Amino acid sequence: MTYNNVGKIVNTHGIRGEVKVLATTDFVDERFAPGETLYVAIKDNEPKKLTIQRHRQQKQFEMLTFEEISDINEAEKYKGAQLQITSEQQTPLENGEFYYREIIGLKVYSLQKELLGTITDIMETGANDVWIVARPNGKEVLLPAIKDVILNVDLDQQCVIVDWLEGLDEQ
Repeated sequence: MTYNNVGKIVNTHGIRGEVKVLATTDFVDERFAPGETLYVAIKDNEPKKLTIQRHRQQKQFEMLTFEEISDINEAEKYKGAQLQITSEQQTPLENGEFYYREIIGLKVYSLQKELLGTITDIMETGANDVWIVARPNGKEVLLPAIKDVILNVDLDQQCVIVDWLEGLDEQ
């Protein structure tokens, strides 16, 4: 079975087994809704199934309690562990939309087939996402994820073709 990360347990909170999670999912409210199933990965063991009992937000973190964890001692062993879902639990996307994990790591090429760099992160803005590209010279370039700039995303070839603006190499 294939699992995909949706968050990382960064700490415990209180004595009743609540955990503090740094979300890495695009669908926070849907993914962490009470009654939903997650899996927690600990080292090389098979992921353990957990059922969300309660979810709330606190600053940039998701605070979760699980039916299977009732106190801080049980929760402690999951600190640093990844929370995951199965491929079957993934929300289907519209044509031309991608999960962040599918985009991060792709090679970026210009129309002239010049390697421009690798996508290292995605920044969410109000208008559109911005893809952060690490250039071979060590500098970063920010690419707006809009149709005028991102011309083709090929997951099979692990690359993106962009309409590169002249002069970005000097920045």
